[in-house]
Amino acid sequence: MTDGATPEDPGSRTTYLLVDGENIDATLGMSLLERKPRPEERPRWERVMQGARKLWDQKTKGLFFLNGSNGHLPFSFVAALRGFDYQVVPLSGPARVKVVDVGIQRTLDAILAQGSGDVVLATHDIDFVDQLRALLDDGRRVSVLCFRELLSAGLHDLEEEGLQIVDLEDDFDAFNAPLPRLRIIELDSFDPARYL
Repeated sequence: MTDGATPEDPGSRTTYLLVDGENIDATLGMSLLERKPRPEERPRWERVMQGARKLWDQKTKGLFFLNGSNGHLPFSFVAALRGFDYQVVPLSGPARVKVVDVGIQRTLDAILAQGSGDVVLATHDIDFVDQLRALLDDGRRVSVLCFRELLSAGLHDLEEEGLQIVDLEDDFDAFNAPLPRLRIIELDSFDPARYL
């Protein structure tokens, strides 16, 4: 036995938290609130980072993907994300290209190619199913962070292959107030106080 870290050593592993910012914001707005979310209704990204660190108890690198194709970035939001230890990845490209999706796909491929790293991906989008399956097949721990009831069915199917589904609101407590969600609740986790 050596003193150095081994691939199995929790201290030597890294969790990559990849955030599909457009998808999370659009799902929150269009599917739950049915309007553009106000700043106080958006996820508390510092809590998301804390949750990702606790999930597998290992160091975490946060990458927050933004679409910068219009040439502008929300600088106060970017500064806040940097303060929460995220590396902001602003991407641009032609209007017909889903630049954030392509950037995340390439990043997932790069994590697979480097031979180590577990992944928490904040999205609801089926576009990443091939990359997530490849990571699972390689023995990586992989989680999708989402609103469980709004997750793509194709990603739900990966649960049988080891994908862990983590709920933004219920598991990471990422919101300051309860969201107007309609979902099936396990009796053991039912909290009547939330409805009073």
